[in-house]
Parts: sequence; C-alpha cells; structure tokens
Amino acid sequence: MEIYLDEEQITVPEGTLLGDLLPKRDTACIVAIVRPAEEVATETETIRIVSTAGDVIVEQTGSGMYRLPLDDPDFSRHLVLRWADRYAAAFGPFRSDVSPARLPYRYERGEVVLGCGGYDPGRSYLIFSRMSHTADHGASTGGGIVGRVVSGKSVIDRWTEGDTILGFERLRGQADRSRAFTTTDPVLPLEEGMRIVTHVKAVVEGLAAGGVDTRTAQSAEHFLLAMQRGRFSVGRSSSTHIRDEHLVRTRVPAEMTEPRLAGAVTVRTSGRSEGAVYIYTADVPASPSHTVVGRVTHGLELAVLANEGDTFCIRATPEKFDLVGLSLGEARNIAAERGIRITSDDSDDDRVVVDQDPPTTLEVLGAGEVAVATLPPDRVIGIRLHDEDAPLSCAILREVTGLKTHSVGKIPFYFKFEDVYLFKPSIARGIGIIPENTPVDVVPADTLAMTNDSRKGAGLVGVRTTESREFGPTSEPFSGTNIIGAVLDIEKLEGLKEGTMVYIREVT
Repeated sequence: MEIYLDEEQITVPEGTLLGDLLPKRDTACIVAIVRPAEEVATETETIRIVSTAGDVIVEQTGSGMYRLPLDDPDFSRHLVLRWADRYAAAFGPFRSDVSPARLPYRYERGEVVLGCGGYDPGRSYLIFSRMSHTADHGASTGGGIVGRVVSGKSVIDRWTEGDTILGFERLRGQADRSRAFTTTDPVLPLEEGMRIVTHVKAVVEGLAAGGVDTRTAQSAEHFLLAMQRGRFSVGRSSSTHIRDEHLVRTRVPAEMTEPRLAGAVTVRTSGRSEGAVYIYTADVPASPSHTVVGRVTHGLELAVLANEGDTFCIRATPEKFDLVGLSLGEARNIAAERGIRITSDDSDDDRVVVDQDPPTTLEVLGAGEVAVATLPPDRVIGIRLHDEDAPLSCAILREVTGLKTHSVGKIPFYFKFEDVYLFKPSIARGIGIIPENTPVDVVPADTLAMTNDSRKGAGLVGVRTTESREFGPTSEPFSGTNIIGAVLDIEKLEGLKEGTMVYIREVT
C-alpha cells in the first residue's frame, strides 16, 4: 500500500498496523489519521512569500488589479530587491496592468502595494511599506494596496541589498475532515492512501535563513521552555485554537502583537491564563493579550483534531539553548555541537554552570557566543520537592528561585541559629501562600519548609538539621509551616554567611 507518513510517501505491506509502522512512538501522544476520500483542500486569501531573509505572510485584499498577479510567470519568477529605504522596500521589476494615478497616497506599516517606476507599467514593483508614510509609488487610483503583512514584519525590516523573493505559496485549508480522526491505538489497520501525522513542527518567530531577530527573544524562550518536554497537552480546545496550560501564571512580555492566522503560535501575556501557549486553527484578529512566538510548519491537522485532555508530540525549532545545571565539560560539548563560542570564569570541566549570558536561545544564536559562570559541585545543593503534597508552595519556590526555568536556581541565605538555616527569597506582593501539608506530630531532620500566610514571616524558607516535635523548619508552629521537600546535601550548608547566594539543584 502507498501511504503518507508526515508528508513522505512510503510503501507498506497489506495488513500493516499503526504499531508496526511506529514501533517507537510516544504512546501518550495522539496521531492524526486522514482518509484521502474525505479531504478537500480549499484556497485561502493568505499568501506565504518566501524570501532569502525569511518568510512573510500576506493577506490579500481587494480584487481585480488590486490583487497579486500570482499566475503571471513574469511576476512569479524570482524578484530581487531593487531599492529600499526607511519607508519601503521594492521588489521587481515586472510587467503589470497598473494604471498610474500620478498621485501621492498614505500608506501604513505592513501594507503591500503594486506600483511602478517612472509611471511605466513595464517596470512594476511589489512594494512593502516599512512605516507610515505618504508617497507616489506609481500606483493605481486608491493607492494600489494588494494586501497586508500579517506575519513577518521583522523580515521586511531586515531586507537589504541582495535579498530575493524566492516564491509564493497560497495557503490552503481543509474544508472537510469528517473522516479524519486521532488515535493512540497501535492495532489500527492502515489503508491505501491514508495520511498519518505523528507530530507538530513549529519554528519560533525571529529565526530565519537570513539571520536571527532577537526582538521576540524572551517570549520565544518561554515557548521553547514550555515545549522542551516534546509534548503539547491540550487544556482547552475551541473552534479557533488549542491551549497548553502547564506554564500558566508565568510572566511573559508582549513582544509581537500580530493577527493570529491559522498555524500561529502565541503566548498569553495577561489575565488568568498568562503564560499559556496557544496554537491557532483559524484566523482571528490580533489581541494585546497575546504575543506571537512562532508558527506551525507541519502537523496543523493534529491541532485541529485534538480535544481537551489530548496530548500530541511537538518539535520546536531551534532547540532551547540552556547550559545552566550542566558541568562545564558538558556545556563546552553542546556549545561546540551548535557552533557557539563559549567562555567561562574557570577551566575545570567538573564545575557546574550556574548562569549564562546571553540568557535566551535567540540571543545566543544571534551573537554566536555565550559566557558562563560556574561553581564547584560542592557549592550546589540538591533538594527534592514534594509536589504531590504541597503543589502551590513548590510552584512558588520554583518561581522565585529560577528552578521553573533552569535546573539550577538560587536563593539568598538569611541567617542561622542553633539547628535552623533560614533563606529569604523575594516573593512578589499578592502571592498567597495558603496552608498546605502542615506537619502533625514530628518534622524529620533535613526537611525543607516555607512559612505560610498565617504567620508574619510568610515566605521564609528553612531547614532543620535535627528533628522537632514542636516547631517547623522555619521555627514557626506547625500550623504556620508548609512542608515542601527535603535538603539532600545538608552538610553543604555548613559555614554559610549571611547574605550569601545559595545555589540549589532540584533532584527528581
């Protein structure tokens, strides 16, 4: 039988089962199955323009002479950037039916204009407005606007001498999916012409063949962190999008507010779902509460068909560049594999990386180099957190120490008295530490705890080196103590000085 596996046509024997085809599949993840007779493609008004500096998505507007002449071979051949300034960039020339109005018009950023040079339609140009301006671009009456850039405005800003438009692709949608479905069933029999989609691929905004744009570095980093485990868990599914919620309540800056086309990946930047990752399955307008962080390049069918509670595999490009928590030797190997020059404050390969600069993947890739700070292994203290007993308190500790984003975090040492070590992290006002997992009879030695909101010292973190039947690890009564885990390397605390920054590693 001829089938399609992630768009690659392959031949399999009659009677092949899904499990035979995918023996190493992540069994927690659904795959999409599309039967060929039920799939009808429909053209949309959205065009992908592929250029040497990256892709630009244009939504066509108007009709007749105010549309992109995509069927004209003179137009669709490779177009070279002929001129560019702070206001606009023009590709061409080519022949068109433009009838120049010989009048200036007002253009807004992102508008795409069909104009001509010297009022000669034989020297027509496709002009992209980089910023609001008024000009006579040799366009027809009304300004000759043929579309608007809805994704890739950073690309039009990067275009420079030598850049070329390589091609145009009309995006297509699936109008009928009545027999498309998802499954995890390994004994599903495969059929002739069946299409199997095993995963979603997504590329972060700012990554293009022509270079790296770091204006979305922080929000893209959040997306790479959210998808680092290789799974997208659908916490909500609607007619326009699906949402992964496992990093909700994480602050993310609004770096790129754009229309959310089908296939766009965004992160919510405000509200109760702040930090959630969205994949859009239909076109919707821009929102000030969403920042665009990437786009799906393969497997949108999975997002369309997924229901609440489903999980599917996702591959985000580029892979997150995070050296924190690795030994210096491991960090050097990874940097070399990815073509990044690394500098360090020490040469001992056994030291642990506790910080890197630049901190985000796009910034590192853009710079081509990274500097790391290290500590001896005996300066990094292992802890184990009890999420099953104190999920809210553990989440707060990860947030304030940096363990939410890296495998090594830091927490300032407050002071020591008798058998108690106290730490004072900076916890934002308004974060409630409700009582949870309070001790009953005894607190064992090496127990890690956080003072809850029932006491004045709420937010203090502490550990005792001996057990206690009266007070918790922060020297508060049991009712004011949330037990959150244990310190595994208690001997490393010996000799700490007040104000010292202590580095901790979560051991699972």
